[in-house]
Amino acid sequence: MKNRKLKHKGFKLSFSALVIPVALVIAIGVFQFIMGNPSNFQGNSSANAALPGNYFGTVYKGGFIVPILMTLLLTVLTFTVERFIAINKASGYGSVPDFVIEIKRFLGKNEIAAATSACDEQKGSVANVIKSVLTKYTQLENDATQTKDQKLTALQKEVEEATSLELPALEENLVILATITSLATLMGLLGTVLGMIRAFAALSNAGAPDSVALAQGISEALVNTAFGIGTAALAVIFYNFFTTRIDKLTYSIDEAGFSIVQSYAANHA
Repeated sequence: MKNRKLKHKGFKLSFSALVIPVALVIAIGVFQFIMGNPSNFQGNSSANAALPGNYFGTVYKGGFIVPILMTLLLTVLTFTVERFIAINKASGYGSVPDFVIEIKRFLGKNEIAAATSACDEQKGSVANVIKSVLTKYTQLENDATQTKDQKLTALQKEVEEATSLELPALEENLVILATITSLATLMGLLGTVLGMIRAFAALSNAGAPDSVALAQGISEALVNTAFGIGTAALAVIFYNFFTTRIDKLTYSIDEAGFSIVQSYAANHA
């Protein structure tokens, strides 16, 4: 079991470490070869303004900040899919609230074996924690060397330890989404500032302003602003969505763990 968990953790670390470099390579490729395709610009040259209504060319004019923001967006989407799959798997095969109610019903009848079987059917993080505590419950029933208070303390400690083993897997990669929430906004702002610098530089030319440079500077500012805010908004939405689901799972674990401890206290002198 321990070796399996270590291999799984190693896979997760490798996956997380590869996502951003791979996303960067994809973003640069899309930026250079799709958005920067000469057919998207006037005179078939990326040095010119984008064709009217051509969004690829318009976004390309956002400058070198665009592939960075694209990397952040791809990272958000990748970890969103990964967390959605992982948390759904952690929830098990049935409704978690219904499962907790069923466990409490078995505990009320002191049917520990039936509760353990229900955990095997449910699977997932909540079921793993409850099964671990039920196993400890059975061991303590046959232990005559400890007092009742010591056994209750041991059960509570088992709940905490089992929960601490499951929570890291649930919260994995969420810190990346939280970081991108701020980073995407800052990168978008940086692109906006660089674009406005270019626009004002075009206005400062002696005589007639450089209209091409002015348009490119404004385009760079607006594209990066929109891209940065949009990426940050998605990161916030998905981060809050996943943390809410994790909180619900944690609450279910706490509720079931409390019920097991109470059941032991009520059924054993």
